[in-house]
Amino acid sequence: MLKKYAYAWITLAFFTVSIALHWGFGWLAYVDDQTSHGQAVRLSPYLVEMGRDTFENWQSEFLQLLWQVVGLAYFLYVGSPSSKENDDRMEAKLDALIELVGKEKGAELIADLDKTHLRHSGHATIHKPQSY
Repeated sequence: MLKKYAYAWITLAFFTVSIALHWGFGWLAYVDDQTSHGQAVRLSPYLVEMGRDTFENWQSEFLQLLWQVVGLAYFLYVGSPSSKENDDRMEAKLDALIELVGKEKGAELIADLDKTHLRHSGHATIHKPQSY
């Protein structure tokens, strides 16, 4: 699980360290600001201020980037018309070439490839153009 999702774990580690440093340095700046103005250091105003600042940063940068990267990757993976068409066509061509080896042997080879490469959705089908 660690190796399979290494990118996600590294990203989570970067996020955790950066948010901890953001709040830690924010606390130091808040304490300095309060003491320089002769005011008492209280946790409640700090939490409100840091929550606002964090959400502003999250909303303007991280959420936007997350939506762009993850959203586009998801829609590409799910299969928008432009991305899915080429994959299906290539799958159908490869299946047809493998079947040239022989119907039985080709079918066995395709089934083995499907098992080893986790293709569960079946084979790509050839879409015949409609006649008008």
